Amino acid sequence: MSIPASVSSTASVSPDGVSVEIPFVLPYFDAHCDTLSRCVRTGERLYDAAGQCSLNRLMTYQPFGQIFAIFVDSGKFSPRELAGQVRCQAETFQREKSHNPDVMKHCLLSVEGGELLECSPERLEQARAWGVRAVNITWNHANALSGSNVEETGRGLSDRGREFVRQAVKNGIIPDVSHLSDRGFYDLAEMGVYPLFASHSSSRAVHAHSRNLTDDQFRLICESGGVAGVNLYTEFIGGDGSMDALLKHFDHFLSLGGEGHIGLGCDFDGSITPAGGMDGVQDMRLLAAAMLSRGYGKKLVCDIFYNNMARFLGLPEAPDNFSPIS
Repeated sequence: MSIPASVSSTASVSPDGVSVEIPFVLPYFDAHCDTLSRCVRTGERLYDAAGQCSLNRLMTYQPFGQIFAIFVDSGKFSPRELAGQVRCQAETFQREKSHNPDVMKHCLLSVEGGELLECSPERLEQARAWGVRAVNITWNHANALSGSNVEETGRGLSDRGREFVRQAVKNGIIPDVSHLSDRGFYDLAEMGVYPLFASHSSSRAVHAHSRNLTDDQFRLICESGGVAGVNLYTEFIGGDGSMDALLKHFDHFLSLGGEGHIGLGCDFDGSITPAGGMDGVQDMRLLAAAMLSRGYGKKLVCDIFYNNMARFLGLPEAPDNFSPIS
């Protein structure tokens, strides 16, 4: 499959119709989207899905990477139906990757909620065989592993939860603290499971929402050598949902020494309205342009957009010779 000719384009159009230019080819690595579950639900392909993210739009960034989440709301299905849904999403990802191995070489899987694996440490070996690289201990629902940021918020990791974490690490799967209760976060940190990873969480100091990270949590992520992907959902960004409101989260994390520990956790196709007037992955150049206008240098923008997440996952950084465009 060929890369679209638009990969050389550096322009996007802002919501007010103004053309925005980026003076280099922009790399992109997003730690969380729900596009896979959307495609299974609608019958679309990852390549040209009509939602907020698709491979053909990701390919306009070079290099690019994407973590596709396996997600099912466990409260809406029987255990048997849930297992079938999870398996179907894993098989869909594997099938698409086998058809597009070069395009999807840096596309990975995650599981959003331990309940999708029956909260069973034994299921993690199967998940790794599917290609899963990260697992959220919880989604919004509390489960047998821990309380979440929504339910049983004062409950941390159970004994089963600790064993689940240990087995995840043993199988090369990264425990993800996004959605986890605060107590669960600290229980995991105290286990010495480093580096810490928050795939899609913004700053609670900027907007007081329980899905966001406290300053202390973000500092622990930095000290551990981990990374946090900033979530674009307006409900978690707060304020007026503008680009400036979104950038305040990046600004704040940078003020805490986060230059090498901030990434993107966009949450596209997760029933979100993105901040900053963006409608989908095709608009992420607007965020890069706003960062440049705010005084972020090219290196910092590329680190946030790609390199920090790539380093964390053991992937090559974006080559510096991809820019500027002549």
